[in-house]
Amino acid sequence: MKLKLSPQTLLILEAFLDHPADWKYGYDLSRSTGLKSGTLYPILMRLADRKLLETEWEASEPDKLGKPPRHMYRFTPDGLRFARTSVSAATSGGLGQVALGRILSGLIGSG
Repeated sequence: MKLKLSPQTLLILEAFLDHPADWKYGYDLSRSTGLKSGTLYPILMRLADRKLLETEWEASEPDKLGKPPRHMYRFTPDGLRFARTSVSAATSGGLGQVALGRILSGLIGSG
């Protein structure tokens, strides 16, 4: 499957791999990865369009009346296989979490 695996996409895949069966909210993913919504949500939409993530709207609970429902994301079985393979390939190629963080903060190549 062809998918652009930018450092940001790899960060998102790694965030999902922490607890691969759990539903995740965009806001929580933004906080854990440090990605802004303008970067995060297009990547989530591409992953969902390629059937790597399933999406669902959070059901309203009586104690949360008045709060808008939130969009939730989690891996499909194909998405989990894809993420494990992609992250493993990226980290075995020397592009681990520390390197990804440096790329995102602009530290690599600016010296």
